[in-house]
Amino acid sequence: MPRKKRVEEHENVERWLVSYADFITLLFAFFVVMYAISSINEGKYRVMSDSLVNAFREAPTSDKPIHMNAKNAEILQGTGKPIGAASQNPQGNTPERQQAAERMKKVAKTVLDAMQPLSQDGKVRVTQSPRGVTVEINASLLFNSGDAVLQPQSREALAAVAKVLAEVDNPIQVEGHSDNVPIKSPAYPSNWELSSARAGSVVRLFAELGVPTTRMVAIGYADNQPLDTNASAEGRARNRRVNVLILNEVGGAAQELSLQGEPKAATPRGPTPTGAATR
Repeated sequence: MPRKKRVEEHENVERWLVSYADFITLLFAFFVVMYAISSINEGKYRVMSDSLVNAFREAPTSDKPIHMNAKNAEILQGTGKPIGAASQNPQGNTPERQQAAERMKKVAKTVLDAMQPLSQDGKVRVTQSPRGVTVEINASLLFNSGDAVLQPQSREALAAVAKVLAEVDNPIQVEGHSDNVPIKSPAYPSNWELSSARAGSVVRLFAELGVPTTRMVAIGYADNQPLDTNASAEGRARNRRVNVLILNEVGGAAQELSLQGEPKAATPRGPTPTGAATR
């Protein structure tokens, strides 16, 4: 029986065309997708264009060119006084400002007389500054430790202050301050709540006694504005306070008003400590 002739297989040298065709198809799909997402948003383009124009636009800094080698005396005109002296009191000591200053001095004297019953060991200070008249009252004279309920004796003195405040038109700002000793109770989780509640108690008393509520504000600062160090009992006692500010716009240096009637320079004088446990 004759043997079958084996057919020789020829190698296909054009198989690369299949891979090439697949690559071209993928490349075509890629460019189709890129073209589909390349549509320009005209609104965003305008915003970007305006931003670039404004960024590179050169705004004129003066109405006259300044030459480096020329003397420009007309540009350096001034008052002939030092800068510090020229900048002080730009509006001048006008009669209106003088009247306002005198009125605030009378208010400060009246407040001093009203706070006389609470004047114990320097625990009440009345100062006059550009902000107005500030009555600084140590918290131990107004509240029990860790409490925001006004004591009976303090209510009588604050009632006299409220009578003064009801007769003026100035804004009233009451500030509560504490030391840095943490407090945690159901009523006051922190010194923020305690200082705010103490300022609110004073404002509420003033409102009950006829001071318009539209002119008052209560602020609690906690221990963020200390007057003295919190490292000692004396300093912490000084920092626990309530400030009553009668605000105005009269300028001038701050002065402490003595309870004897003679003004003196304000000094960081702390109160006599009543005990380290007092808040």
